[in-house]
Order: sequence, then C-alpha cells, then structure tokens
Amino acid sequence: MPVEMGMETEMDTTDLIARARAGDHHAFHDLVQGHSHELQVHCYRILGSLQDAEDALQETLVSAWRGLGDFGQRSSLRTWLYRIATNRCLSMLRADGRRPRITLPLPEATLPEPSGAGDAPSWLEPYPDVLLDRLVDQRPGPEARYETTEAISLAFITALQLLPPRQRAVLVLRDVLGYRASEVAEMLDTTRESVQSALKRARATVDNRLADADVNVDANADANGAGRTGSRIPARRPDTAAEHRLVTRLTDALERADLDALIDLLVTDVRISMPPAMLEYRGIESAQRFFAAVTFRPGRGYRVVPTRANGQPAFGLYVADPHAGVHRAYALLVVTVAGDHIAAITGFTANVLTRFGLPRTLPEPD
Repeated sequence: MPVEMGMETEMDTTDLIARARAGDHHAFHDLVQGHSHELQVHCYRILGSLQDAEDALQETLVSAWRGLGDFGQRSSLRTWLYRIATNRCLSMLRADGRRPRITLPLPEATLPEPSGAGDAPSWLEPYPDVLLDRLVDQRPGPEARYETTEAISLAFITALQLLPPRQRAVLVLRDVLGYRASEVAEMLDTTRESVQSALKRARATVDNRLADADVNVDANADANGAGRTGSRIPARRPDTAAEHRLVTRLTDALERADLDALIDLLVTDVRISMPPAMLEYRGIESAQRFFAAVTFRPGRGYRVVPTRANGQPAFGLYVADPHAGVHRAYALLVVTVAGDHIAAITGFTANVLTRFGLPRTLPEPD
C-alpha cells in the first residue's frame, strides 16, 4: 500500500473529520489540502487533459464533502479520496461530451505528407512542472513499477490513453501508486481476479507503446549502464547539465532559423506530433520536410522561452508580428530527450501557454 505521509497526525485528522462533518468548511479544507495536488495529477494521468483533471478534482472534493458522513475510516483518508477521484474520472470518460471532437486549425502552411496517423489523442494536454513542484512527498507502495518522473512523461500519458478506461484506472492504481490488487478491487467495486486480468492486458499495451516510443534505449540507461530492466523503462534523471546544453542548442537553432542545426539534434527515428491533429512525422527526412514547410518558412522570426512540462524540457515559441513590433504566442513544444539528442517533439497550440505562466506576446528585443 502506498506510504501515507499526510500533513496531519492521526489525531489531527480525526479532529478535522469530526469538525468537517459538523459543517466546518475550514476544517474540510485543512483535511484535503495536502492531497489536492496529487489527486489532480492522478486525474490527469487517467484523463490526459489538464482541464478535465481540474474539473474532476473539483467534483471529487464536492463529493468528498457531501459524503464525509459515510467515511467509516476503514481505509485511510487518502485512499478514500483516491477511490472517489478514480470513479469520478471513469464517469467522465463514459460521457463522450467531455472529449473535444472539433479539430483545431492546423498551422498556416501546406503540410507535407505525414508518415502516418499519430496515436497521441486529440484531447492530450501538457502538464506544467510548476504544478508538480507543489506535490507533497507521497512514496508509492512497493509494488509500483513506474518511477514518478516516468509516470508523468508524455509518452506514458499517451500510452495510458490507448487503454479502455477501467484498465487505465487499474494500471495507475497498481503500477503507479502501488495499491494492492485487493485494495484496487474495493476501490472499483469489482473482484481481485478482474483487477488482475485488466492489469495484465493494460501492461501489455503500455509496455508495447513505451517500447516503440523508446527509440534510444541506451540513452536511457542508468548510471551503471543498465538499459531496460524486464519490461520496465528506467526513469530518466531530468534537468541535467547535458539537458541544459541541449536546450541551449535547440533555442539557438530555432531563434536563428537554422534548420541544419535543428536536424543535427534529432535521433534518426525522431517523432514529431501536434495534438489535436492526428498526424505524425517520423524519421529525420520526414522531420526535415515538416520543419522546412511549417517552422522555417521565409520571413519568419522566432523567440523562444524555455519552460518544463511533464518532467521534460519545453519551449514557448513566439513568432514575429512585423506589423505590431511584437512576437506573438505560436506554440508550446515539449521535447523528449535521449542522451544528448531529441527523440520526440510534441507541439501544442498557443492556448496552453498561459498555464505555464507565459505571456501571449513578447516585446521586440533591445
């Protein structure tokens, strides 16, 4: 079972529960505030959308407030909240209206022929690292298979979205949070055998997707030189000196519109995708055609603002507006690093930039 490291002692929690049951909203806030951020991340993993995760969290807290009288404390408060949040997410997934079906406009350019259809869902959104920094240290249980940094990566979130909702929930509860099969069965009102069956199918799908996305296994090796261990992908150590150098080189290539310098940073089997468009460009030649047609068109100038998303380097990309003397928000690029090269670039619309504290426009540099 996940190690409980809540903000209050057991005595404090019991007192807060009693006060909250009596209608004390401040007590309820103190009771749940230490769990809110991790619950939002949990909802994001299942739903793949930060907006949906925020909605699910609010509905979870409302349900918890209304149902606190039924909380018999047979499990920890944290486990009870996870049960509510998980079932709220599953209810949302059953409501198709929660998923955007309208494809947003593609870049104002003639796109080259893609390599194929991408598997990143149209509703996929990046998760700002600044929100991850607010998490209270909650160590997963001993049965967890994924490190925290790996379990928030875009590749992992994308892989989860390929699963049916129930399998998705089971895998997150078991392999990310480390709950036992019997606990997951109780949380989902099902049997232990059903949980084990769903988990087996979910692991096969996710492992295959991550293996396909892991284009450079050696680059993900640990300090002892080990690569993949069984079906597990070792977690990268983010924000390293090598990563900083790569960020600097990518920023320079984009701002100088140096296509050759950008291509030099890519692995041979690089992936380029841009939700909500279900398109993928894979391989150096395909990426080169894409960047030449879309990014490095004549007369375009860029400014780049580094940030982080999903535990990965990310960049706010701004394009020059010659008529207004400013650079306008154009896209957010999230980069998957493989050693000292780039394994994937996922582009999101400029609509997400405000969630990263990035402005809609930048002034011309002095």
